[in-house]
Amino acid sequence: MERVIGTVTRGLRCPIINEGDSIEAIVVDSVMKAIDQGEFVPQDKDIVAVTESIVARAQGNYATTAQIATDIQDKFGDETVGVIFPILSRNRFATLLRGISMGAKKVVIMFSYPSDEVGNHLVELDHLDEKGINPWTDVLDEKTFRDHFGYQKHTFTGVDYIDYYKEVAEEAGAECEVIFANNAKAILNYTKHVLACDIHTRVRTKRILKAEGAETVHTLDDILNHSIDGSGFNGEYGLLGSNKSTEDRVKLFPHNAQPVVDRIQQTLSEKTGKQIEVMVYGDGAFKDPAGKIWELADPVVSPAFTTGLDGTPNEVKLKYLADNNFSDLKGDELKNAISNYIRNKQDDLVGHMEAQGTTPRRLTDLIGSLADLTSGSGDKGTPIVYIQGYFDNYTV
Repeated sequence: MERVIGTVTRGLRCPIINEGDSIEAIVVDSVMKAIDQGEFVPQDKDIVAVTESIVARAQGNYATTAQIATDIQDKFGDETVGVIFPILSRNRFATLLRGISMGAKKVVIMFSYPSDEVGNHLVELDHLDEKGINPWTDVLDEKTFRDHFGYQKHTFTGVDYIDYYKEVAEEAGAECEVIFANNAKAILNYTKHVLACDIHTRVRTKRILKAEGAETVHTLDDILNHSIDGSGFNGEYGLLGSNKSTEDRVKLFPHNAQPVVDRIQQTLSEKTGKQIEVMVYGDGAFKDPAGKIWELADPVVSPAFTTGLDGTPNEVKLKYLADNNFSDLKGDELKNAISNYIRNKQDDLVGHMEAQGTTPRRLTDLIGSLADLTSGSGDKGTPIVYIQGYFDNYTV
């Protein structure tokens, strides 16, 4: 019988992960349990995706606000700290802000507007147009912003992040001033000592500030990039990718995760006889068209993956072939012609018209997004995702 099923994604349940657990053993046991129960038959080039959260939990990669404060104090001393371009998130940034503020006498929080880097809006762009405000040139203080736009709560969370962040900073013991600007240089009128909290534009922000005479510039990947008083840490990403654990503790992005995926792959190969690829994933890379939120608040989708997941797709567009190369064919003749074309396609289709419209992204970004949508961020309880048929094509 002709095959009619393509890619299949399954969320796998596993035990609640605690610090010190063997994440490799738990992942392998969960996969093998699903196989033994007849859920699927493993094949070469299957993919096991493991959420970064359970890897970091097993590693015990945590830090307290006091430890964050110590690192801030070490790097900035008693200077006023410009905290610029924070994202609007109770889960992602509020606890970090508490630690930052505990380590500083005064913070100047500079919000980007009308939205943060990942699409959370303080105000609608149309409202800026109505008020004649140019977000690329105009720097607003808190009173001016409020006079124009009042008090607006986030659509989904119901939080006024301006008041909320100011309250967090002041409760942590810091004096707090709030401004709004999209040009990093604007902060230098308030302080020459800056913590850039943007995620994907942080390198450019640091370069601009240093070129303009900032005396101290750090980004979030500079904070907790080594252990402070026995804390967890991430040597590459620091506080980037961290999540709230408690009011005074955060879970960091997993560190040294490559050996984890390599060991899981090796063990699964021994148990199944198949070459199964493995990756750790965080936020997917996609945008919500209604809420306008770009999901990727992690520095990367996947901090660790096995070699079979490196690279980008090398695919042709079926509808292009049907409408152009083989427009005179129908039925089995068309199917056979397209199948033959796929079997003989070049190893690198970059620049070829037959590949136009295929998704030009890294495999790990695409697969990580698929896994993130499958596992969700709530109570599904499936932090392991098993994917089959992802690398299949029309001929397989």
